[in-house]
Amino acid sequence: MKKLILPALVAVAFLASAISANAQGAKIGTVDMNKIFSSYYKTKDAESRINEARASAKKELDDRMDTYKKNLDQINKLNEDLNNAALSKEKKDESSKKRDDLISETKNLEREIGEFKNTREKQLQEQAVRMRNGIVDEISKLVNDKVKSENFDIVFDKSGSSLNGVPIVLYARESMDFSDDIVTQLNKNKGKDTAAPAEKATPAPKK
Repeated sequence: MKKLILPALVAVAFLASAISANAQGAKIGTVDMNKIFSSYYKTKDAESRINEARASAKKELDDRMDTYKKNLDQINKLNEDLNNAALSKEKKDESSKKRDDLISETKNLEREIGEFKNTREKQLQEQAVRMRNGIVDEISKLVNDKVKSENFDIVFDKSGSSLNGVPIVLYARESMDFSDDIVTQLNKNKGKDTAAPAEKATPAPKK
């Protein structure tokens, strides 16, 4: 129980320190990083690219799954032929070889599908993280520039929460928040930037 209470107490102590600093003339500001992140046009562009990449990966996987299912149907059909007493020995040998080759191919395809799913999902996750980190870096730079240019002593993220899930900033005057200024700066080039090509994940190697 003490471990759960501790983060909230630490946050309260930090806020108390900030209030004390404010009383001594320190300049305190707040931002809502979640609001800024979701309001930035590049965030929506990145989400669109990731969704397109996921849709492409799903189609590729679906195509392989279709082939896998068709192979299973052919194997079952060949097994039925082999159980047909009226089938000649020559035809049975031919069907048996075709079935065995198809079984081998299907096992390889099954392994390939598993590797494809694991590899592609990892690639998509890494791509999403790179895009997110790039956007967060852009936002952080503008926030830091604002902090330096306007001589803020302390800036809190209003969207931040303690380990208890309790907002670290329970209340702050709206005049202290400069999130909209950051959003305006981020979106001033919307429609002017040359769209960057979507990252393409490398397909899993075929075995």
